This record gives sequence, C-alpha cells and structure tokens, in this order.
Amino acid sequence: MSDNHLLLTSNLEQSMPLVSKGKVRDMYSVNTSTLLIITTDRISAFDVPLATGIPNKGAILTLLTAHWSQILSAKIPTLKTHFLTLNLPAQTPPHLHKKYHHRSMQVRKLLPLKLEAIVRSHLTCEAWDPYQINNTVCGIPIQPGLLENQAFPTGPIYTPSTKATAIGEHDQDMTETQAANLIGPQYADRIKQLSLSIYETAAAYAFDRGIIIADTKFEFGLDEATDEVVLADEILTPESSRFWSVEEYCGVGRGDVRGLDKQFLRDWLSKEGVAGREGVVVPEEVVRRTEEMYKGAFERLVGRRFEEVVGEEMGV
Repeated sequence: MSDNHLLLTSNLEQSMPLVSKGKVRDMYSVNTSTLLIITTDRISAFDVPLATGIPNKGAILTLLTAHWSQILSAKIPTLKTHFLTLNLPAQTPPHLHKKYHHRSMQVRKLLPLKLEAIVRSHLTCEAWDPYQINNTVCGIPIQPGLLENQAFPTGPIYTPSTKATAIGEHDQDMTETQAANLIGPQYADRIKQLSLSIYETAAAYAFDRGIIIADTKFEFGLDEATDEVVLADEILTPESSRFWSVEEYCGVGRGDVRGLDKQFLRDWLSKEGVAGREGVVVPEEVVRRTEEMYKGAFERLVGRRFEEVVGEEMGV
C-alpha cells in the first residue's frame, strides 16, 4: 500500500475558510456562491470513522460523481446538480495542486434538505431483516415469499431516512409523511420523484456495463434563489450504493453476491466483531481488496482504467 496515494486530511485554511470536516469530506468556502469539496481517503462504516484509509478512494468517488453528474444531466434534462468543475479554485496555492487534484470539486452552495433519499431495487442487507419478520421494508408492505437479494417484483421502492450528523449516530427510517413534515411536502414529493427517475436512468446505464445497483442513497439541496431541488453530495458511488456484478448475480439470483462496494469492508468488520467501533485499524489485505472493489466499479461504469483517467488533466 503506497502512502503516495493516501490523503487523510486537507489543510487549505490559509487560502479559504474551512466550513466543515466530515467523516470523509472537507469543505471550504470559495466565495459567496461556491464551495470546494475535498474527498479524502478516510473511510467510515456503521457511521463511525476507521483509523485506516483506503488509497485512491477520494479520487475514485470524486471522478465517479463528476461522471454521473454529466451522464444524468444529459439523460434527464430537468435535473439540476450542484457540480461545477473539477478544477481547483484560483486561490489554491500552486504547490498543493497535485496533492488535491482529482479529489476536489467545486460545487454550488445550497440549503441542505436534511434527509437521505434511498432507492432500493433488491431485498438485501438492512431491508432483508424486517422483511423476514413481517413482510415489510421500512414500513412498506412487500409481497411474501421472496428470497434474500431478490428483486422487488413491483420495481424499486423509495425509503427516505433521517441524516445522522454526529459520529456514532444512525440514520433512522421515516415514512413519506414524516419526510414531508420535516422538509415540506412540495420538496419531499419532488425528491421522491427525482430519486426514482435518477435511479431508473442510472440502473439502466449501469446494467449495460455489468453492474446492478441494488440500492443507493441520494442527497439534495435547495437553490433558494430559484426554489429548485438540486442533486448534491456524492452520486452513485461504491460508498453510497450497493453494486453487484451482473454476471454473478444472474448466475445465482439470490444468496451471497460479490459486491463492488463498501459491503466487503462492512462484512469484515462484522465478522471480526468490531462493527460500530471507532478507530479500528484495518489490515492491509482488507484495505487492498476494498480499493480493488472501488476501482472495479469505477472502471466498469466509466469504461476506462482508473490509472488512465487520473493520468490525464481533467479540467471540466
């Protein structure tokens, strides 16, 4: 594992105001309308940060989000995203450009709409447990008799949740009525419709490239000047989604499916009995495998080798 490709923190406070440091992302204010997001190689699981980073993860998530932003904007003309450019702001010191290149993006400042918009197409992971008890997922009745990892017969379902802000807090499922009460019915309905439209568009694109999107979560913000709901944060990455290999899934249709996402790391933490424990040191082999999963998803979706992409100047 090369430390040359590992960035665990950023230090641009001398050049622009620091807005926040999250579990993964550092955010700076560029000007009154623009933020700089630096996606580090820090990683969290079960809502707590781990001690070990994943090399190249920040670049993979950043470049994949930029890719999806362009794809989705072309396919859904009414969709607005917060993405502006992969270029660093002018006030970034020149000697730091190489350090933050590929893992930085400038985005529009928005009013956060504080819920997570989750779309699920398959009965897996946290959706499977309640289904076994009462044939529901997040309070939504589901046809009985389905198998683990099976696709929902009636198509994808929308299951909003709260957005945990403190380390160790967990997102909580909510009904659509609760979501409307939280952010307003006009925005809650718009987010639901956008989330399902984005998912269906992305799922078709991904399937053609060998990936099933079993579930994913979106975040949105509000452009207060136009009252538009805008897609924000990371988009359809191995960290916000469950990606499965089409060929492997179609071979079994249920049971264990090899993912190209963070589930491999979550499974290791659970097996070792340290899920939810802050500051866990992850063995190098698990780090390497996790990086491979992320790169595998990136390369299928983008259609190019990760090293080839980062070897280029990608001013967008």
